[in-house]
Amino acid sequence: MIELKDISKTYRMGNLDICALCGVTLSVKQGELIAIMGPSGSGKSTLMNVLGCLDRPTNGTYAFESREISAMTDDELAHVRNAKIGFVFQSFNLLPRFTALKNVEMPLIYSGVPSRLRTERAVPVLEQVGLQDRMHHRPTELSGGQQQRVAIARALVNHPPLLLADEPTGNLDSRSGAEILNILVDLNNRGVTIMIVTHDHDIASRCKRIINLKDGMIVGDQVTA
Repeated sequence: MIELKDISKTYRMGNLDICALCGVTLSVKQGELIAIMGPSGSGKSTLMNVLGCLDRPTNGTYAFESREISAMTDDELAHVRNAKIGFVFQSFNLLPRFTALKNVEMPLIYSGVPSRLRTERAVPVLEQVGLQDRMHHRPTELSGGQQQRVAIARALVNHPPLLLADEPTGNLDSRSGAEILNILVDLNNRGVTIMIVTHDHDIASRCKRIINLKDGMIVGDQVTA
């Protein structure tokens, strides 16, 4: 599914070039459940931005489903981000004035799906994450764990083959975090490829592979299951 070869990402800060990723080579197969770990500043978020086509690498090649990312137009990249990759963030990023249902429908709006079909597709995904009785509530009327479930449903509504989660339990209590992790594991068991940036060793222990980053480089890559 994913082939990174000698990926580097350099940022200019004043007179200095900061190497956030330094020659990362990585292969990811369909159906993997991967934890990406490392100290702050190790390059985890930069790697996720590159994987999610939110940022282009300075050097190296990135092939997603056998297509080279650098050869894609902006419109093609937007399609990949909307239809092929689901994003889940620590801060949920929900629109506060919209209900859970309308938040989940947002990617479908960008895809040009008609209103009636949007609802038909969004409702089952909310049911899948256990929010069938909360779909008409706004984010302020939901707990943190429920908001993250909405975010996961939104990420899944286009049925992407890849889900990228950046500290998805970071703002949650332990019980809610465990529920979200169970949802992610269940999704992986259904065939969704999932990559999770996390500091939590309990989350990593549930993953099938753990990749450790340090100073922009992969320093460990362990298959655990």
